[in-house]
Amino acid sequence: MTNVTPQQLKTALTEHATDTTVDFINVCTPAEYNEKHISGVRNVPLDALSEHVDEFRDIQRIYIHCQSGRRAAQAIEQLRALGVQADLINVAGGLTAWHEAGLPTASHTNRLPIMRQVLLIAGSLVLLGVGLGWFVHPAGYLLSAFVGAGLSFAGATGWCGMSFVLAKMPWNQ
Repeated sequence: MTNVTPQQLKTALTEHATDTTVDFINVCTPAEYNEKHISGVRNVPLDALSEHVDEFRDIQRIYIHCQSGRRAAQAIEQLRALGVQADLINVAGGLTAWHEAGLPTASHTNRLPIMRQVLLIAGSLVLLGVGLGWFVHPAGYLLSAFVGAGLSFAGATGWCGMSFVLAKMPWNQ
């Protein structure tokens, strides 16, 4: 897999802004894209990638990024499996690396970012579980244990089920 730095992506965006043989895609969810994205990069969510294969027929090079790079790597594997012939390029570190490099981002929303929503709900559920365990029945502590296990799983794998559920909520559309 070919990787480029955020600075190299910025240069490519400038050099190929009008080149119809080069495409720039963000494979994050629409809610994540609306929160923060790179101008000049369009959103093609990972879970809808197969629906867009025809759009890549005449493309020679596709720069792909997500939040951290994990979904972009999955997108590259998926596009290769779907027969896309373009040169597929991963932006190393994704939008996180872009932001850390001090490069500008755009936003289409003013709502709380998905990860802040996750933290707010997870923290509230942990507090609820402790309250239930203390005041109602010791089994209430299981709610806190369940949320803690989910957060640990998300941290270990980079996949957070709660964030995917929240991304589909009406206020995040």
